[in-house]
Amino acid sequence: MHILLVEDDDRVAAALRPALHRHGMSTTRLDRGRDAVEHLAGVDVVLLDLGLPDADGVDVCRAIREASDVPVIVVTARGDVEDRIVGLHSGADDYVVKPYDVGELVARIHAVQRRRGPETAEPVDRVVTADGVAIDLGRHTVTVDGTEVTLTRKEFQVLALLASARGTVCTRTRIVAEVWGRSWPGANRTLDVHVATLRTKLGRPELVQTVRGVGYRLGTS
Repeated sequence: MHILLVEDDDRVAAALRPALHRHGMSTTRLDRGRDAVEHLAGVDVVLLDLGLPDADGVDVCRAIREASDVPVIVVTARGDVEDRIVGLHSGADDYVVKPYDVGELVARIHAVQRRRGPETAEPVDRVVTADGVAIDLGRHTVTVDGTEVTLTRKEFQVLALLASARGTVCTRTRIVAEVWGRSWPGANRTLDVHVATLRTKLGRPELVQTVRGVGYRLGTS
């Protein structure tokens, strides 16, 4: 996934770009807003600061929306409700206030990218198979050696997210944000319980692998 980062603060950009790269995303960074429309080719998501030196970020957002349907996430220090409303009405798909958790930002990037729909989103296999387990992402079914296994909605969502990641690690923050839509003090424990139940129901303890200190990924054995 390629991210266009429109951010004039060198310190913010210097911290964010390596974090995005660690999550498998490439980036192009602009420190001005007026040229953003000219750099949309090949971009999957735009991260747009509103406090730009050469243009109002809201105007830049409107210009991007007129030129493309690429998802736009406003990432700004402007946290007032009125600012959020204006930003969203200008065409932004999401609005994140600084300072933010990088894991949550990454989850929001994936979420808005998925909402582009099947014609524009990154293609994913409808059925992912691993070690005799078939995960049908379209029908929301799971079979083990040909026998269907009943999962709860949340259990399937966790498994489907890991399957869609194609073996890359999904952070705990991302899983909680995308499956539950929010975080709370006991979120990690709830996630661990769902993973433990998945392992039991699937009969494949090593299929959902723990990456200590990071999250989970789908294994092959």
